[in-house]
Amino acid sequence: MITIGYVALLAAASITRSPLVQAATTVIPSNSLSSYTTLEQFWAYLYPWGSDHNGSARMVGNSSYHENIAIASSTLSLIATPTSGAVPPTSTANPNPAIHYASGTIHALEQITVTSENSYTISGDFSAPTTFGKTWPAFGKPIPAAVVGWPPEADLGEWKGTTNTWFNTFNTSTVVVSDLVPWPSDLSFHTLMAVLTAESNNKDVRIDFYMDGELKTTQFGSGFVGAALWLIIDLQMEGSSGSPGPTGTTTYKIRNVEVTRSGD
Repeated sequence: MITIGYVALLAAASITRSPLVQAATTVIPSNSLSSYTTLEQFWAYLYPWGSDHNGSARMVGNSSYHENIAIASSTLSLIATPTSGAVPPTSTANPNPAIHYASGTIHALEQITVTSENSYTISGDFSAPTTFGKTWPAFGKPIPAAVVGWPPEADLGEWKGTTNTWFNTFNTSTVVVSDLVPWPSDLSFHTLMAVLTAESNNKDVRIDFYMDGELKTTQFGSGFVGAALWLIIDLQMEGSSGSPGPTGTTTYKIRNVEVTRSGD
């Protein structure tokens, strides 16, 4: 699922692009979130597998219902609202938590597959809530996650109830590399970018993670070459961000998401 979201080099003009990135094919243009019409050209509503995942929010939305997946001023808002009912339903996804919220998720129609012949750049601007127990949004949550099986997964950005964003790479369910970078809690927009390039062994993928044009960390996806990945932008709730969650509305805003492919 490329949580991996996420890629010309895009919103941050200050980012220096390598020659490999410069000769690029646009997979998802930076204006893909400018209207519902353009969204539906490049993205689909909900998760690739349906409405539920491993948190307490059930994803809701389609081409005629935009209460939880809304676009205004070229900005996508994913909106989580508490559900009502004395006995909440449970998620259909493991570990089957109770559903406490309706929320929003989209995924890219075109999958991301890094090969020895190409590289991908994924970027966007994000305004993410960070309060404990409230939000678990991710850009590409996962940023990529595998189309067949799981992992691989890479998270370009994840906010789990702390004033950090998490850059994660899952090589197995237990072999995980995570780097935490401070994230402002004032809901300002910041640019995240990931560059995915095959290593010389043609098996592993190097992932360079940037925030606001600055390289923050490099991680390596073991066996990621040739693996098809979904790109997902997700506002999940509670789960690993803690509980109880908010009694009111939570909003995660995204703009200028771009995906480019270089080399082939």
